[in-house]
Parts: sequence; C-alpha cells; structure tokens
Amino acid sequence: MASLNVGNLGEYLREQRRNAQLSLRQLADAAGVSNPYLSQIERGLRKPSAEVLQQVAKALRISAETLYVRAGILDAERDRDEVETRAVILADPTLNERQKQVLLQVYESFRKENGFEITPDLAQGMAQNVTQGMGQDEAQGMAEHISGTQQAPDTAVRGPRTADGSDADPQQTAS
Repeated sequence: MASLNVGNLGEYLREQRRNAQLSLRQLADAAGVSNPYLSQIERGLRKPSAEVLQQVAKALRISAETLYVRAGILDAERDRDEVETRAVILADPTLNERQKQVLLQVYESFRKENGFEITPDLAQGMAQNVTQGMGQDEAQGMAEHISGTQQAPDTAVRGPRTADGSDADPQQTAS
C-alpha cells in the first residue's frame, strides 16, 4: 500500500508515543482506536479524521491542533499563530478551565473583529478540546461560540439592573 502524504504525522505520533513511554497497544486503548489502525497511521498508510486525531492527542496529552497541522487539516502557515496561541492558553496550569474558555472567547472575538475567521476544522477541534469536562449546556454554548453558530447573544437575566442597564450591586439590592 502506498504511503499517503500526511506530512510526517506518523513519525511525529510515534515520537510522541515513545516520549510518553506508551506502547502502540496502550495508546490505541487510551485513544479508543484499534491497534492495527494506529499502526497504519504511524506508518503513513492511513490519514485519520480530525476526531481520531483529537482522541489520540488527548491520550498523549498534546495539542490536537498540532496534529491537525501535521495531518494537513490546517494550513500550517496561516493557522500557526492561532494554533500556538490557543495551545498556550489551554496548557497554562495557572488558569482554571472556565478562565481558559473565557480567554479563548475574548481572543476569538478580537480575531473576528480584525477580519480573521476561524476555520471550520479548527473550530471543530477547538470545540472538542475546550468543552471536555463541561456540563452539557455549558459545552453546547461553548461549542456554538467557537464554531460561530451561536444564533443570538446571551440574553439571560443575571439579576437586577440599574437604570443605565448595568448589573445592580447585590449588596444594595438584598435589603
């Protein structure tokens, strides 16, 4: 079988697996893919989907976006800065998950304001990465935000408002 052009993805995966001190079988089990399939990916015989790459990245505890670039799903030159910025935010141990989500939201809103839209493949991968471990409603909202499919701004009433429309001070409204 001829080798597919997946831009050294297989070699990179093998190197990451060895660095993590995992056997092929251990990684396949952790990622939820078959051992033969993972072997074929490492040898460059199969091109995995974004979902499979995301599962493998999670099992290896590395950035799925890095794998997307290596697999040719993302354009390395165009998306490198965005991928690196997102990866740094997601890897920051001083931020909790909610803080990471909010920071990614702000980052994406600035990029959109400046005319840089997120690619659909990156949006899917980011939505999966960012929403891991969230409740269903929170994950749905975050996934919609990242993919740009949110239909309307958040209009949930959070509490009393002042005459100018800002949030009222909870200390003053409790009386």
